[in-house]
Amino acid sequence: MLNYKRYQKNPVENFPERTWPNQEITKAPIWCSVDLRDGNQALIDPMVVTEKIEMFNYLVKLGFKEIEVGFPAASQIEYDFLRQLIERKLIPDDVKVQVLTQCREELIDRTFESIQGCKQAIVHIYNSTSTLQRDVVFHMDKEQIIDIAVKGTRMVKERAKNFSGQIILEYSPESFTGTELDYSLEICNAVCDAWEPTPEEPLIINLPSTVEMTTPNVFADRIEWMNRNFKNRESIILSVHPHNDRGTGVATAELALLAGADRVEGTLFGNGERTGNVDIINIAYNMFSQGIDPELKLDNVNEIIEIYERCCKIPIHPRHPYAGKLVFTAFSGSHQDAINKGVHAMRERNSAIWQVPYLPIDPADIGREYEPIVRINSQSGKGGVAFIMDTYFGFKLPKGMHREFADVIQAVSEKQGEVSPETIMEKFREEYLLKKEPIHFRKLKVDDLSEETETEFDTKVSVSYTDHGVDKSFTAVGNGPLDAVQRGLMETFQIRIKILDYEEHALQSGANSQAAAYIHMLDSESGHVTYGVGVSSNITRASVRAVFSALNRLELGTEK
Repeated sequence: MLNYKRYQKNPVENFPERTWPNQEITKAPIWCSVDLRDGNQALIDPMVVTEKIEMFNYLVKLGFKEIEVGFPAASQIEYDFLRQLIERKLIPDDVKVQVLTQCREELIDRTFESIQGCKQAIVHIYNSTSTLQRDVVFHMDKEQIIDIAVKGTRMVKERAKNFSGQIILEYSPESFTGTELDYSLEICNAVCDAWEPTPEEPLIINLPSTVEMTTPNVFADRIEWMNRNFKNRESIILSVHPHNDRGTGVATAELALLAGADRVEGTLFGNGERTGNVDIINIAYNMFSQGIDPELKLDNVNEIIEIYERCCKIPIHPRHPYAGKLVFTAFSGSHQDAINKGVHAMRERNSAIWQVPYLPIDPADIGREYEPIVRINSQSGKGGVAFIMDTYFGFKLPKGMHREFADVIQAVSEKQGEVSPETIMEKFREEYLLKKEPIHFRKLKVDDLSEETETEFDTKVSVSYTDHGVDKSFTAVGNGPLDAVQRGLMETFQIRIKILDYEEHALQSGANSQAAAYIHMLDSESGHVTYGVGVSSNITRASVRAVFSALNRLELGTEK
């Protein structure tokens, strides 16, 4: 039995004046990516400089205007990385790099050394303020902890005077969630007094849930209380830095925005220490799904995933919100039916608003290759490919053919990811309908021999074809056109083939309808089997085309 009595409930704020439950998110916050600092330090195999540069460039491409690049005073790799960004002029004029440092003079000096030549930088100082860490880690009282923060602020302020670019100060009372609320306000106001920010040159106060300790509504109460009680609020950018220890990092961030936060620090897909930082991609797509511009360029989630997984060496979970391979797949038959009907209703009504059961957004809007009901990728089953061929193109593949063609599509999906229905149809044409080399069927003439009692066969065929581009022909007899063609091919090419199965169906109704024919063929010498497919307005011609398609797929079209 779990020994739950070892744990105590964290305190809840008494804040009946809260207003955040009645608020709505109406715009994107200031986003700050900490992928290159919080995210990188949590990797089993941290990024090397080249990977950091690739990630930085991609974060810029996504539209991040504030990017924390590391702790250059504590790591030579991070120092060298930042110097490369500056010296190679990789930082756009509208992007601020953020550097983290503790409130120690030698570290602050090294930090300023690392950002020389930078046009604008956020210097992020912090110290732990929680009751627990004051007690067991630092053995300091409240005044001593405030003194660390204020001295650090003054050291940054003094060095900023001689810095050629713009310096923005950010202060974090680390372990804010474990710090008394009135004390958090006291230390932040002390930092504000020392820095003397203005509305034109504000100070960033970053309130982290360094460790999630309770439900998101409690964090929102704490943020709103701080938001209301800062004595110089108009000169403060209120930032949050949620972690995900309780699995509620996204909710914590969203409720904090309702409570007055202006800025969110997080990572792509939530990579970070323990259970991770808050997932910026998740929050941004949540906003998008509500008709709010997230102010990030997130229209190609597959590209984001590819670069993230390569640089971080961490796979995206298949059920990850918006990005997971399975999140837009409906396995339930009732879900499939509802999605299908929803899409059809939108088309019939010519609606500009996306409203489809079970799908909060149109996957195509974020670069996902998707058709409602079945999504085809390297993990898709044979039934999914067959469904696409039937639903979108009218080809009712024989059950035995499902696996063969699914293997073809899987090979494609392993190279490019998800495969659209159009690509599936293109591969179907290439593999079956257009399989005309080396033996290309041209013409067919069928004669009825049923009145000629001297022969055991009732059908004679005359077949014209090209063999490696050379015109040729043969005649043969058999019991029906297919049997005659099979016998003619065996005699002409000295091969042993057997038609195992045959199916046909109309592709469309009406006077101009075409028929599809499927031939399951065995090479008796090798034991290899395959399908061939033919289409024609004449069912006999479609069947013969299917025979030649299968022959070419078995690569038996070379005379012996």
